[in-house]
Order: sequence, then structure tokens, then C-alpha cells
Amino acid sequence: MIDSRNFEMLTFDCYGTLIDWETGIFAALGPVLHDHGKALSNADLLALYGEFEAAAEAGSYRSYREVLASVMKSFGEHLGFTPTSIETQALASSLPHWPPWPDTVAALRRLQERYRLAIISNIDDDLFAKTRKLLEVDFAHVITAQQAACYKPGLAIFRRALAEIAIPASRILHIGQSIYHDVRPAQALGLSTVWINRPSPRKNVGAVQQAKGTPDLELVDMKSLADALLA
Repeated sequence: MIDSRNFEMLTFDCYGTLIDWETGIFAALGPVLHDHGKALSNADLLALYGEFEAAAEAGSYRSYREVLASVMKSFGEHLGFTPTSIETQALASSLPHWPPWPDTVAALRRLQERYRLAIISNIDDDLFAKTRKLLEVDFAHVITAQQAACYKPGLAIFRRALAEIAIPASRILHIGQSIYHDVRPAQALGLSTVWINRPSPRKNVGAVQQAKGTPDLELVDMKSLADALLA
């Protein structure tokens, strides 16, 4: 358990935690697979997405637009088709339109009455700038993979966030949808963590790599987070 009085800053993963990226992924990938006569269950699609994204983010840094293009190409290689140039960019093109979860904005508005809010996200600056408008709150800090030249679960992006926020890790609570990307690396640097384990066709994992870890608190959505911290 956690004591909400211990924290002054809440840092959030964005895509998956605040943004319904699974709906966005399905909307971008589904038509491409259909047009090439391919079909996958939603759970299998998410499992492959998590595998392909992690592989694309490994090694030397490249932009998230390039990562998403690589993911689409990997689906083609795995399923035996060649995506067109437009299809290759479908994920990146659709990302600015991926919607917040229905509970996100109201919860963020409640939380900003007590806490400072920040984003730590595997994203490009220009892509998040479009998503930011959908979230409708002010963030004290936005730390991206582009700025750190590092994708979570790499620690460099979290270290950059800690340096920029400039308060003790013990005063920061990190909230994320992924044990792999968020809970384990944040805990490694002394941050308390909340796992937002939203319902998904791929239960307890979603569109990320499988990983084991024990968050300080597990909740099902952002409303539950606001209720817990503001009780």
C-alpha cells in the first residue's frame, strides 16, 4: 500500500494508461490485415505488437515514428505480406487521434488539484504535442523517449525525468499500464508505483512484453486512482 500524503508529483505513462492505445492499434492494424487477407484474434495481435515494438526499440535509438513503421513491417513479415508505404505509416498517422480512456480527463483534473503532474512516455515530441491537447490538463514536465534517446524500460529516460523534476524519488509516484515498461524500472530507481491494469483481450499484459513485478498498488483505471489518492 501507499500513503498518498507522501507524494507531491505524479508521473504517468501515457499510451495505454491515459490513452486507449489498444483501440488505436486495432483501428490502424485491422484494415491493413483485412486488405491483405489476414486475420488475428485481438489477443494475438496485441502479443505480436508487444514483441515487435520491443524489438524495434532495442539497440540504437530511433524515432517512435520509425518504431511504428517497423512494427507494421514486422506484421507483414510474420504474416506474409508487404505493406504499402501508406500502410507502413498507418500507426503513426493514426496515433494523434487515439482517444483518452473515458475516465482519464476527469481523473487528471481531480488529481491536479492536489498534485503536480508529469508525463514519461515512449513517444516523439511532436506526436505527444497532439495527444496533449486531448488530455486537457497542464503537465509540469513532459519527458519523452526522443529527449532521452531512450525507450522505457531503459533507465535513462527515468533518470532524465528525475533530474528535470528535481525532487526526491520518494516524493514521486509513477503510474503506468505496463509492468515491463513502467513498474520495474521506476522501482529500480526508488519510485513508488501504481499499476493501472485495465481490462484487455490480453489479460494482465495488453500490447506489451510479459514481465513479473509487484507494484505498490494495483488499480483498474484512472478513476480508481483518483479515488484512492484523494480519499
